Amino acid sequence: MGAPKRNRKKYEKPKDMWSNERINSDGAFLKEYGLKNMKELWMVQTEVSRVRRNAREFLSGSASNTMQENEMIARLTKFGITKNGATLDDLLDLNERSFLERRLQSVVMRKGLARTMSQARQLIVHGFISINGKRVNRPGYLVSLQEESMLGYYKPIQIAVKKGEAESVAASDEPARTEQNQEKENS
Repeated sequence: MGAPKRNRKKYEKPKDMWSNERINSDGAFLKEYGLKNMKELWMVQTEVSRVRRNAREFLSGSASNTMQENEMIARLTKFGITKNGATLDDLLDLNERSFLERRLQSVVMRKGLARTMSQARQLIVHGFISINGKRVNRPGYLVSLQEESMLGYYKPIQIAVKKGEAESVAASDEPARTEQNQEKENS
């Protein structure tokens, strides 16, 4: 049992909810990054506005705390959202794309583990993607730069190459499998 959790929304809805221009631009983001619904985009937009708001407060001097400033910059650098040596002025230039590019769904597609964003989302949700051998099933998971090299398949999957044919793909033991197959063929 335990204490009840205090549920809070992790996003803010846009003020101009029915603006045709905003709907079209947000719709383009949904298609480009394979997002499920507007809520996922609003969560990213809220995070961007929170980072930019904190940077403005630090720059104004009203909430000057160099330790917090460095922690915020280090966190964004760890995830590859900003470059090394970024300043508070660089944080004001952040946009949704910088966060959307670091989502697990985008990284899986960019690394070639999936052909499309929707296929990347499906592989993640169905449990075929792992980071360092640990299954991750959240498409919105922010991938750090260190974790990006450890990204792979959790278990072998069948990807249809042509109609009627299938190709088995394994995460890290693909060369070992081909050597085993060659030994079987030679015997």
